[in-house]
Amino acid sequence: MGCDTWRSKVNFGPLKTQSKLPAFFTMVLIFTYFFYSLTGYSDYLSSPAYDPESATRGVEYDSQSGVGTPVRFPPHPMSRRNRTQGPWSNELSPGSQTRGDISILSNAGIKRFPQAIIIGVKKGGTRALLEFLRIHPDVRAVGSEPHFFDRFYDKGLEWYRSLMPRTLDGQITMEKTPSYFVTREAPQRVFALRSQTKLIVVVRDPVTRAVSDYTQTKSKNPALPPFQDLAFRNGSRGPVDTSWSAVRIGIYAKHLENWLRFFPPSSFLFVSGERLVLDPAGEVGRVQDFLGLRRIVGSKHFYFNQTKGFPCLKKPEGSSRPRCLGKSKGRPHPAIPQGALQRLRDFYRPFNLKFYQMSGQDFGWD
Repeated sequence: MGCDTWRSKVNFGPLKTQSKLPAFFTMVLIFTYFFYSLTGYSDYLSSPAYDPESATRGVEYDSQSGVGTPVRFPPHPMSRRNRTQGPWSNELSPGSQTRGDISILSNAGIKRFPQAIIIGVKKGGTRALLEFLRIHPDVRAVGSEPHFFDRFYDKGLEWYRSLMPRTLDGQITMEKTPSYFVTREAPQRVFALRSQTKLIVVVRDPVTRAVSDYTQTKSKNPALPPFQDLAFRNGSRGPVDTSWSAVRIGIYAKHLENWLRFFPPSSFLFVSGERLVLDPAGEVGRVQDFLGLRRIVGSKHFYFNQTKGFPCLKKPEGSSRPRCLGKSKGRPHPAIPQGALQRLRDFYRPFNLKFYQMSGQDFGWD
């Protein structure tokens, strides 16, 4: 009786309601979880399985020539770029270039193996010729000497290609390494890569060239013996020492014979180092013709620097000063006994005459 009375006086309604609340919230959480899981999965299916922005440019390589051809892939419609801009918005229209576009232009074109190489000779004027040619809008060249065909051949062709600047259609890729001309293995290696390579050789009076070579070496090593002690055996009293590189390089006919075993004479252009100083526009004009370029670089680009005794480039637009070669160029030569110089001239004479015949040019050194 007492228990029934107690039950009738106590109300359990609120307790039953409270016990249902946890189950209700649990169901809401489960529903929410499945809802967001399903919508997230749907987004995943509609998004690309690759980076849409990095996949908009590629390179396709020709298996025979080894030259890359740029390939454009359309950007994915869901890429971040296309959410705010139209497709192909990174393409430049004429007159639309801004400073922000410089990074795009710097990656334009593809890296190719050189179509032309300045193969020699050291202290002949190769650096001057290359700098003069780089004014031309259709010439792109490596700044430093790659030395691929003589020192770094084991690094492989892709390493060599990676050194090259990017070029557009119609532009020529060039490099210069003067030691190629005197390297026995270089002709075969160049031919194996590209048999149509155009070869430029800048030559200079071999006696003057040897003295210039010696002067450069002595500037780095002041303790170097006198010129005549190195050029001749037995303390300058013996015969010419052809083992000394400064003398050996000047035997042009011998080195050219090695190259002619692989390349026909039409593959070569021989540039006079002396005329490059006296008439830079004329010699550079011949080079432009040889490379199949329009004659753009001319006399208006040069002036003669009396201090250096060498032609310099007039200042380009937007520059405050003209462009001359470095301090190492035009360096004064030390005094060499005339008897030693005459003996060298006598030594080189038969080689020079043979070189004139092989090259089809009389350079007038004798």
